[in-house]
Amino acid sequence: MWQGQLLNIHTTPTARAPMVERAAATLIPGVGIEGDRYAKGIDTGTYSAQPDIREVTLIEVETLEALARDHDITLSPQEHRRNLTTRDVPLNHLVGQRFYVGDVLLEGGRLNYPCRYIDMITKKTICDLLEHRSGLNCRIIEGGTIKPGDLIRVIELGARL
Repeated sequence: MWQGQLLNIHTTPTARAPMVERAAATLIPGVGIEGDRYAKGIDTGTYSAQPDIREVTLIEVETLEALARDHDITLSPQEHRRNLTTRDVPLNHLVGQRFYVGDVLLEGGRLNYPCRYIDMITKKTICDLLEHRSGLNCRIIEGGTIKPGDLIRVIELGARL
């Protein structure tokens, strides 16, 4: 069984504002990350009006490393527009699965779609390169506070919560 790690937390209060790195964050079930644009309950995010599980978004640092290695493109954690950057977490396999980030229980929703907006704000041509590697949208099942360094682990089949 794999075990990953939370590397970075980023939020932004409004659409198009720069992402802000956080030393810790409170995740609220049915709401999102306290202070993030999608948790405010008003139409502040580009995709706020779309019905979807998007209380928190994750992306693998391995995607950023592949961009650098294979395409000589540096994309920093604050540029990718996702909330949580992970290491050693197979996000594409977590659709429909429950897993912990520290003591917070998440459920994988759908894979995130890359958007041309990221090309516009980063001035880098990366949207097409992020196809199938643009992260995972999740629902918060049990809230709490997370911080970089927290372990990420999947709930084993048949395990009791």
